[in-house]
Amino acid sequence: MGEYTLCSLLFRTTPKYGANLQTLLNLVEQTPAKSLIVAPEVCLSGYDYDNLEAVLEFAEVANKALKKASQEKIIILTMLERRDGEVFNFAKIFHNGAIVYERPKSRLFRFGDEHKYMSEGDDKEVRIVEVEGIKIGVLICFELRFKDLWQKLEGADVIAAPSYWGVLRTEHFKVITQALAIINECYVVASDSEDDECTKMSGIIRPHGEVLHNGNKPCLELPYNTKEIKTMRRYMDTGIK
Repeated sequence: MGEYTLCSLLFRTTPKYGANLQTLLNLVEQTPAKSLIVAPEVCLSGYDYDNLEAVLEFAEVANKALKKASQEKIIILTMLERRDGEVFNFAKIFHNGAIVYERPKSRLFRFGDEHKYMSEGDDKEVRIVEVEGIKIGVLICFELRFKDLWQKLEGADVIAAPSYWGVLRTEHFKVITQALAIINECYVVASDSEDDECTKMSGIIRPHGEVLHNGNKPCLELPYNTKEIKTMRRYMDTGIK
């Protein structure tokens, strides 16, 4: 396995789904080969509940385009889709032309009325998946607040956190993502929206806790280094393998 590059994206979601998809595809194209890329939660549509049917129909277009864009790359994001008559917010991992992992968001943000428009997934589906030798976990936005979900991802090399996190709770997002990296002794790649109501605090946290924020960069890159994970787990031995 060649060396991978971790990439945290930061961009605004517009009312035009096709334009949002093109923004994402342009950013993916600019990343190096063998990149692990995390985009903001529902970045292709936002929570456009007034046009929910259009959002759900667009998922088919987006899936096809992202499969094509995922050659030699790992792309992680969330999308709204309908399954068996219910709407879910699916975390998805695209790689080499396929969806290699997906699961519905298991902890909905009721303060934002998510439960009125979609169904919850099952915590049992929160697990580590290995892609190209990298053990990856995904926590979707509000799920970051639940310590029992952190434990389910113990041993992950990278935890992706696609988010649409409210600006009034910016400090929570910064502290929680940093703490997650420190406790699980792994990389956390957090991607939040650039929309006005969000934190804009996309970034990458290294296993020893150093935080790198995107600032005004639409894409922040950092080389993935397995030695950094192993060194931290050996130095500060908490039993994580």
